[in-house]
Amino acid sequence: MAEAGTMTAKMPSDPEGGAKGSPWLTLLAVSLGVIMVMLDGTVVGIANPVIGAELKATLSDLQWVTSGYLLALAVFLITAGKLGDLFGHKRIFLIGVAGFTLTSLAIGFTTSITQLIILRVLQGLFGALLQPAALALLRNAFPGPKLNQAMGAWGGIIGLSSAAGPIVGGLLVENVSWQSVFFINVPVGIIALIMGVLIINESKTQLLSKVDWLGVVLLSGAMFSLVWSIIKAPEWGWGDTKTVGFLAAFAVLTALFVFWQTKARQPLVPLSIFKNPSVAIGTVLMMMVAFAMFGAMFFLGFFFQGVHGLTPLEAGVRMLPMSAGMIIASPLAGIAIGRLGPKITMAAGLVITALAMFLMSRLGIEASFVDSGIPFLVLAFGLSPVFVGATEIIVGNVEPQYAGVAGGVQQSAMQIGGALGTAILGAVMAGEIASRLPGYLGPAAQAIPPAQMSQLEQAAAFGVAPTQGLTAQAAQVITNAVHNSFMDGMHLAFLVSTGVAILTALLALFVKRGATPTEGAPIHVG
Repeated sequence: MAEAGTMTAKMPSDPEGGAKGSPWLTLLAVSLGVIMVMLDGTVVGIANPVIGAELKATLSDLQWVTSGYLLALAVFLITAGKLGDLFGHKRIFLIGVAGFTLTSLAIGFTTSITQLIILRVLQGLFGALLQPAALALLRNAFPGPKLNQAMGAWGGIIGLSSAAGPIVGGLLVENVSWQSVFFINVPVGIIALIMGVLIINESKTQLLSKVDWLGVVLLSGAMFSLVWSIIKAPEWGWGDTKTVGFLAAFAVLTALFVFWQTKARQPLVPLSIFKNPSVAIGTVLMMMVAFAMFGAMFFLGFFFQGVHGLTPLEAGVRMLPMSAGMIIASPLAGIAIGRLGPKITMAAGLVITALAMFLMSRLGIEASFVDSGIPFLVLAFGLSPVFVGATEIIVGNVEPQYAGVAGGVQQSAMQIGGALGTAILGAVMAGEIASRLPGYLGPAAQAIPPAQMSQLEQAAAFGVAPTQGLTAQAAQVITNAVHNSFMDGMHLAFLVSTGVAILTALLALFVKRGATPTEGAPIHVG
């Protein structure tokens, strides 16, 4: 009898005999679903300035538009894999596609920032249903050696869709509306649903497992407390009782989660997988590289549009070197890891990432396409080896029956890192702006009431200078002060990212190459 929580993959009996169960059509169907999730993870950064203006949102609100989505993805990914075990991965995938499509449609008609944040969290929950199910369906569709080919194509599709987000967002926001960024998911989702119903074969475990709902609640509560405290700390103060209270709640809930995972019969995250140091280090590496990537994307939209004065499309074009770089760098990273191993390749990638972040910390207000394009290209060649290598050492260093769990941990680490990067670097930036703005205003700062100064600080966090109704001279003073304080905040945030990347590079030196899973071993998918 098969061990509980494992899956003996049922291969299509006649993959060449028609569309139903065809491996490559299955890859296309699941890719369409996941493309929506990956695009929305990066495309919103370009739309944020327009969303903020139209819905009168604060910086904290816009952080939650991004962080709420990423956090929902992070805390629900492993649970989603368990639901696939229980009810079938095709069924869960189709529910995820349908839910993601409907919430995208609803977002297009939202009229308040609160509604948008709630719907983005729902979107993240449905997106979490898609990713583990898609991976399990691919494992079911592609036998033996062909799975490597599928994973290569899958990685290329994921990387391309993530990198294309800024360009797609720029085109849609500038030529249609910010709502169109979400409406575009509707036709893609409908096609994915039709193909999924007609083409994908069902797969699930032979023995059903139970969902660790208490683990889900504890982990969700811990992550919410952490991100909420970081986002609100600039407003409340780092020593405020509310900030300290949420940080304490994070510590307590994390401790309870770890304790419960040692007692639960079928834990949400089997802690035994972390006994291998390489798995634990790989998880941290994935979090840190996502921290840098999503954190960088968050402010650069405001820099290009608010400070630099570019249109959304022009801002998207400025990020094109990173898109092109990742397309080239990802396969090269795979070759380098094959020849040099993950340790050297990932450490080098993190050093390159640190260099890119440092170059971004030197950008000026009038930075040209070349000035910003070089750091973006360098960043692509730094991030790619870490994304590829971290996946190998996390999944390759666990027993084959836990490969799916390890994959869920890897994806969760990426989403949590992105949420924390947006929150922490946003808090660093907001604090620096608040401390620098009065100095740039000079004597004029004494005449500004505290309430108006607070509003000016919030506007400065978007790189926007509120000058309506002011004289030309006063408007120039405000604009210079806002833009200079924004640049100081952005530079500090990138310097923090530089330090994080260097420290993480040292961690990479302690990883080991994962063992090749035994062919034909049962696959755990959640």
